[in-house]
Amino acid sequence: MKPIRVVVNGALGRMGQEIINAIAKQDTIELVGAVEKEVTQKYLPIVGKVVRFSSDLDSLLEECDANAVVDFTTAEASMVAARIAAKRKVNLVIGTTGLSEENIAEIDQLCQKCDIGAVVAPNFSLSAAVLIKLAELAARFFDHAEIIEMHHDKKVDAPSGTAINTAKAMLKAHGKPFTYPKTKTEVIPRTRGGQIKGIAIHSLRSPGFMAGQEVIFSGEGQRLSLHMETISREAYMPGVILAIKEVVKRKGLIYGLDSLLEKL
Repeated sequence: MKPIRVVVNGALGRMGQEIINAIAKQDTIELVGAVEKEVTQKYLPIVGKVVRFSSDLDSLLEECDANAVVDFTTAEASMVAARIAAKRKVNLVIGTTGLSEENIAEIDQLCQKCDIGAVVAPNFSLSAAVLIKLAELAARFFDHAEIIEMHHDKKVDAPSGTAINTAKAMLKAHGKPFTYPKTKTEVIPRTRGGQIKGIAIHSLRSPGFMAGQEVIFSGEGQRLSLHMETISREAYMPGVILAIKEVVKRKGLIYGLDSLLEKL
């Protein structure tokens, strides 16, 4: 069986480097190209080999005959890469946060038009995917819920895509808006955080965090807390590797690692 040929977009970013290291340990996945905005050399040394290194994703895909592009850059850059890869009929694994509903809809349309697969997830941590499924289950039995998401101070968006995805899954399972206790006076505006149909969402940003989330359900005389925490970027790699292996087998968009796990 031939290995899955992968190009990493944003290869020198923190996630890009982690993904390249993870791919290097795989027997069934091969890194064949790397892309960055600014490139000063034609080849990138990767664990005992060199791969093509370019700032031009389009020409690199033509040259490398890739099966998948992995992108953990920015929303804007990811959409540019998605359009280029789809045109070349190359599958997509995207872990960028901050993608709008319009962006997701466009990726879905690209998959259908170009007959490719895409796995798009705001969080590739298996613990986050399991937490979402547990929150879905609990949402059926509680009317009060709040989400606290914690990330490093360099994260550009708030709330996190994972928090929004969790809230949407909870609302679908609950079947109606949650009960949101209103505060008569907020001494400091927005102290209660934002909310999505009764689910309050609070975003913490601090250099003391990598990534984490807590979902708190409550009822008369009881409270249920679901908590996950990522302590290093290695936590995302099993999910990314799984997505690469699965995206080449499937057509269409799969949104969320939890949705991919359901299909296994």
